[in-house]
Amino acid sequence: MTLTRPFIINVATGAAVVGLLCLVGAPLLQGQTAAQRPAVVVPADNPQTAAKIALGAQLYFDPRLSADNTISCATCHDPEEAWANHDATDTGIGKKVGNRNSGTILDSAYMKYQFWDGRAASLEQQALGPIENPIEMGETLDRVVAKLNAIPGYRTQFQAVFGTDATPDGIAKAIAAFERTVVSGPSPYDRYLAGEKAALSPAAARGLTVFRGKGGCAMCHSGEMLSNQAFQNLGVGMAAATPDVGREAVTKNAADRGRFKTPGLRNVALTWPYLHDGSAKSLDDVIELYNKGGVANPNLDPRVRPLNLTPGEKADLRAFLEALTGPLPKIAKPALPPAK
Repeated sequence: MTLTRPFIINVATGAAVVGLLCLVGAPLLQGQTAAQRPAVVVPADNPQTAAKIALGAQLYFDPRLSADNTISCATCHDPEEAWANHDATDTGIGKKVGNRNSGTILDSAYMKYQFWDGRAASLEQQALGPIENPIEMGETLDRVVAKLNAIPGYRTQFQAVFGTDATPDGIAKAIAAFERTVVSGPSPYDRYLAGEKAALSPAAARGLTVFRGKGGCAMCHSGEMLSNQAFQNLGVGMAAATPDVGREAVTKNAADRGRFKTPGLRNVALTWPYLHDGSAKSLDDVIELYNKGGVANPNLDPRVRPLNLTPGEKADLRAFLEALTGPLPKIAKPALPPAK
C-alpha cells in the first residue's frame, strides 16, 4: 500500500484531519518528473487511518511515555526545529546526555534503516527504542502500557483503532503511522529536476555540478532521499579512547567499525549540527571534513579522499545543499487525554 504525501497535519482533540498532496516529498531521481515521485510505502499490517494517526500524534507529544513524565518524542524531534533539535546529542530524563545526534523525523518514512547504526528496519521498530533507552525516556514498556491503559481517553482510542487495550505493538504502530505523515514538500532542487531551471540560483547550480562531480557527494548521497541507504566510515570519533563503533554493534562485523548511516540530505540546512555525534556545527564544517578526506582510520571509506575544493566551490556546494530545503509539515500540538 502507498500513501500520498501529507503536507499539512492538523490534529486536535483526538481527531486527525490530514491534508494530502500528491506532489510533496523527497528529491526526484535523476530523469524523473514531479508526478513520478514514489509515494510513502505503508506496511500491509499497519494501514493508515485518521484515527490511528491522531492517536500516534498524541503519543508522539506525550511526556508520560517517559519514566519521569518529562520527555516525549517531540522533545528531541521538535516540529519547531525541523523535527529535530539543535543540540549536539540528545538529553533525556534526569538531564542524562547521550552520545549521538537525534537527527530528524522528517521524511524518515523513506529511509531503509532507522537510527545511526541501522538497528531498526522500520518506523515501528524505531518507535519503541527511545522509550526503553535508559538515557532517553528511561521507561519500561510494561509501565508505559499500564500508564496508558489507566487513562480513559487512551484506552478508548486503542480499543477503537486496534480492538484492544494499549499494547507495545499498538503503541509502535500508532506512532509509526503518525511519523509517516511527517514529509516535507518540494524543494528548489525538486522543481529544477522537474524542468524549472530557474529554481536553482546560479551558485546552487554550480554547487550541483560540484556535488555530482569534483566533490563526489553523489557516490553516497543519491536516489530518492539523496542517500544510498547504506553505512560509511568517515573516521569521525574513531580516535577516542572508547570510540562509538557504529554499525559494528549491530552486525558484530569488525569491518563495520565506525560506519554510520548515510543520512538523507533533504532540508539538511535546517537540521544542524551534523554527523552521528553532532560534532559538525555547520554545513561549512561538514564540507571541510570531506574536503580534507575525512579522518584517517583503518576502516575509512575508500571513497572519502581529499577533494581540494576552492573557496568558491565550497560556497557553491553549500548553496546547493541549502536548495534542498522544502516546505515543512506543520502541526497543531494535539490535546492529550487527561489522567482519570
